[in-house]
Amino acid sequence: MSNTIVEVIDVVTRFGPNHVHDGVSLHVCEGEIYGLLGGSGSGKSTLLKQMIMLLRPESGNIHILGQDILDIDHIHADWLRRQWGVLFQSGALFSSMTVADNVGIRLKQETNLSEKIISEIVQVKINMVGLPQHAAELYPAELSGGMIKRAALARALAMDPKLLFLDEPTSGLDPVGAQDFDNLILKLRDMLGITVVMVTHDLDSIWSIVDRFAVLGDKKVVAEGALDDVLKHSHPVVGAFFGGVRGQLRNLNGK
Repeated sequence: MSNTIVEVIDVVTRFGPNHVHDGVSLHVCEGEIYGLLGGSGSGKSTLLKQMIMLLRPESGNIHILGQDILDIDHIHADWLRRQWGVLFQSGALFSSMTVADNVGIRLKQETNLSEKIISEIVQVKINMVGLPQHAAELYPAELSGGMIKRAALARALAMDPKLLFLDEPTSGLDPVGAQDFDNLILKLRDMLGITVVMVTHDLDSIWSIVDRFAVLGDKKVVAEGALDDVLKHSHPVVGAFFGGVRGQLRNLNGK
């Protein structure tokens, strides 16, 4: 996992007087599950949106799959967007469309595949994320929170991406559901060989499936690396996450 697939260099972000990032730098290696961790307002989701070209920083550089996404033409930008899938925190499924239609929407919009082939791919993706076959014909309002996450994940995987961006993937799930979803992400990474970048505050995810992660605080990356490396940092933000009651309990319980 030595090849860098995502590189963020000295990113500065401001929203009016609100200074969110002041020289954020990190790198993600091919094939790893990489976490973005930090307190509320630290700019985790903002950074994720910048990586997928929904927001643009004030300055700095972001390279993904060898492309400078802050200096890219429309043709290369469209190509790059087809190389990744995104799971938003709420799932962001289209409420008026069935699960099958949600999963297949990019295939219909961005490929010339026949309806039959698209239907077959959709069913494969639905099975891949552990949804029952009948879920394909359900609407988002008929799904549980966990099923919404899985349906949104199936949609993110529809184009066979090299990269998967996840925003708080276990948010709102009960502990058993969260663990199952973590295990699913790990299984998909190993099976498909994809790289995963995930915003999370879930300590169980950090302990169990994340290979490396960055801790955002004071408008910068205050620590980056594997869990054992990050725990050696004395920064207050690191201490707040891993030295509190929940962190201490997680330490006692072990991996």
